Amino acid sequence: MSFNHRDIEFLYEVGSLRHLPRDWRQQVGLNVANDLEHTIRVIWLSLLLARREGFKDEEKIIKMALIHDIAETRTGDFNYMQKVYVQADEAKAAHHLFAGTSLVDFDTKILSEYTKRRSLAAKIVKDADNLDVDFELREMANQGSLMLDKWRKTRQLVRDKKLYTKSAKLLWDELDQVDVADWHMTANKWFKIPTAGK
Repeated sequence: MSFNHRDIEFLYEVGSLRHLPRDWRQQVGLNVANDLEHTIRVIWLSLLLARREGFKDEEKIIKMALIHDIAETRTGDFNYMQKVYVQADEAKAAHHLFAGTSLVDFDTKILSEYTKRRSLAAKIVKDADNLDVDFELREMANQGSLMLDKWRKTRQLVRDKKLYTKSAKLLWDELDQVDVADWHMTANKWFKIPTAGK
């Protein structure tokens, strides 16, 4: 049995997200994660938050995180300033994107639920979406960017007024307690392999 032509087109379209930089690049003047890279961390953040919140349906969390920005293959990614002036029809874009594919239920069920932000799953994924910015700001600060300090008030506002879950707020509060480089500095061969360099 042949594959659905639209399913194959869909996979090419998803792949195009690697060519779509997140548009706040204009303001920070640095390379930032593309949409595909952003989505990967949002998935993992969502899973961590879901476990902390006691949300058991990890399949739903993964699906929702996978599609949270999927419409941007057609609309592009508008930054925080552009969103004051421009509103993309993401619902229409997603509807067209999923039409005729074997994944059409992602549009009608999962994306619709995410957009409404009423369910705990939707709130968890949106929190992950917001928190990814804070992770990236710290990564940029590690490279010498001053944007983290310049955006502290704004990000504090996001923490206080835009994050839904207690777990997301706690994670935000603890971000500065871990150095961006700790994950590789403490796991390198000089500490893990006693005979390294001998």
